[in-house]
Amino acid sequence: MKYISILLLAVMLSACGNKNQTESVVTTAQTESTIATLSDQQIKNIGLETGKLEMKGISSILKLSGKIDVPPQNMISISIPLGGFLKNTNLLPGMHVQKGEVLATLEDQAYIILQQNYLTTKAKLKLAEQDFNRQKVLNKSQASSDKTFQQASTDYETLKIALKSLAEELKLINVNPNQLKEGNISSRIQVVSPISGYVTKVNANIGKYINTNEILFELVNPDDLHLALTVFEKDINQLKIGQQLTAYSNNNPQKKYDCKILLIGKDFAEDRSLLVHCHFENEKETKALIPGMFMNAEVETETGNVPSIAENATVNYQGKDYVFVANDAHHFEMIEVQKGNTEKGFTAIKNAEALQNKEIVTHGAYDILMSLKNKEE
Repeated sequence: MKYISILLLAVMLSACGNKNQTESVVTTAQTESTIATLSDQQIKNIGLETGKLEMKGISSILKLSGKIDVPPQNMISISIPLGGFLKNTNLLPGMHVQKGEVLATLEDQAYIILQQNYLTTKAKLKLAEQDFNRQKVLNKSQASSDKTFQQASTDYETLKIALKSLAEELKLINVNPNQLKEGNISSRIQVVSPISGYVTKVNANIGKYINTNEILFELVNPDDLHLALTVFEKDINQLKIGQQLTAYSNNNPQKKYDCKILLIGKDFAEDRSLLVHCHFENEKETKALIPGMFMNAEVETETGNVPSIAENATVNYQGKDYVFVANDAHHFEMIEVQKGNTEKGFTAIKNAEALQNKEIVTHGAYDILMSLKNKEE
């Protein structure tokens, strides 16, 4: 029994020794797989070059989103100061209209009464003016009392005020008071467009009575489109007025629009964001853009000097980025890095601590990678 126990113990120790030896071999193999050994001839064939990290001013890209907007003066809501029945309109959302074009015709008895009052007041004013001039002459020669002259003057001034007020009311419903006569009094008025642009909303149908506080149509003039971007508080310090950016739509991301920051809002929303208004540099290119369309934007922001290496120094393998560091003249170690932005031939390195003062392969890194991985296979 003692002999059997000793034998079992020896077998177990042997197995443990073999396991440790196997793990050691695997570990060594894994370690060696990150180090490439090159001969002098291979180094010459590759044209291998090395360099160290450099401090470079590399910009970062801030990605934003927003939508196409127009200034308030380019958005018009059409309403009628004096209500009436909608008699005729051919408008549909999306239609283009010219400034001064007739949008609709309305009809109501109130229009007749207003025109009647204007013409009646105009006739009374003519008579009051004659009486005023007559009383003025009589009063000067003391043929009439001051009280009679003052009454004539008051009546004359009152009717002038009334006529002016009625004339302004007529203008509100697009009736020219200077052309109004008893022979062209009409129960209908025309609604004309104050701008050239597109119809965005039609809020009434034929026969509907339009109250004075109702919006009949909504129009937009797209000649002065701008981009309203949503920017959160943490990013706002990276932006400034006059800064350039590039915008594009989801439907056509290949088409880029150059913009410039025109205005940065000062009022944060509940989600700690605010609006940044941008102007399109080439307005002729914005004809395909529609107010309300969602857009994306990319802004280059300066981050100051950051540790960087030549762009060709990094290689990508199985979804990760690496550089090769020279341990000596013939051995090069593969080290994983976290890349930042690339600009002017240099790439920012985020985890640069381990690479400080190291000789990094700046030309030939891809050849070393291929040599290392082919050797493994």
